[in-house]
Amino acid sequence: MTGAGGFIGHHLVSYLKRQGHWVRGVDLKLPEFSSTEADDFALLDLRRWENCLRATEGVEEVYALAADMGGMGFISAHHAQILHSNTLINFHTIEAARLNGVKRYLYTSSACVYPEYRQNETAVTPLREEDVYPAQPQDAYGWEKLLTERLCIHYREDYGLETRIVRFHNIFGPLGTWDGGREKAPAAMCRKVAIAKLSGNHEIEIWGDGEQTRSFCYIDDCVVGIYRLMRSDFREPLNLGQDRLISINQLADLVASIAGIRITKKHVVGPQGVRGRNSDNNRLRAVLGWEPQISLEEGLGRTYAWIEEMVQRKGVARARTAA
Repeated sequence: MTGAGGFIGHHLVSYLKRQGHWVRGVDLKLPEFSSTEADDFALLDLRRWENCLRATEGVEEVYALAADMGGMGFISAHHAQILHSNTLINFHTIEAARLNGVKRYLYTSSACVYPEYRQNETAVTPLREEDVYPAQPQDAYGWEKLLTERLCIHYREDYGLETRIVRFHNIFGPLGTWDGGREKAPAAMCRKVAIAKLSGNHEIEIWGDGEQTRSFCYIDDCVVGIYRLMRSDFREPLNLGQDRLISINQLADLVASIAGIRITKKHVVGPQGVRGRNSDNNRLRAVLGWEPQISLEEGLGRTYAWIEEMVQRKGVARARTAA
């Protein structure tokens, strides 16, 4: 598995081990918040061709999660870096997998592949897989994801490599980045609310007017969905996310309720991404006979508890400086 030191990759390694698989993890770094359960963990830069050959040698399946990415603040400000790094990673990894005789290859794409013109309203129509064309992805990150989706499809058609493509919709949970600029909205909100609670200053900043909408999927559901797709015969891109739409203002209130405090929102200038985004899960249910099971409240409760603990360990004053 590539990206095994990251948030989703770390959780997926643990899940695959529970299913009885031997797992090689590959990343630039080890998991930050707990030790890996991988049988073999290789610290490799997958932008380099020879490292991709080593990473995919002697395995039957590849879960390709490696990417240079982060939340909206990061992906909206590092277009060249993201496009360059991720294209090298993905093109080298799939070709190395082919040469090494890998049987099945799962690529983790993103809802960022969907056109911005379909996401201009807060009450957005849920995005179906076929809505990706005509193409107009959001930012370089979205273009890179869509291009690699096409590459996977052609590798299956031309070389017989069984590829699977999953499009994530805002995955969140414990043991992920929660500060420093690469964190995503749920983690950032949990951090801000935890700091507000622990410092006694209940004002938090929200980028834009806070009415932008998203759906959020808990990590445990994500890894189950990945595994089910990998085991399935479905070869086309598939959404994986919750289909419950919520605004960022509502997300803030929900996290504050979990924390047991009332907050004051201060709306500030900042990157907001598309106005609204939601997952259409009709095909997910039809293909896998399954859909995410963990509610937003339950998932945020688990995530908030972990992030509050992290904030306490780091120290409120230091954490407030980073906020």
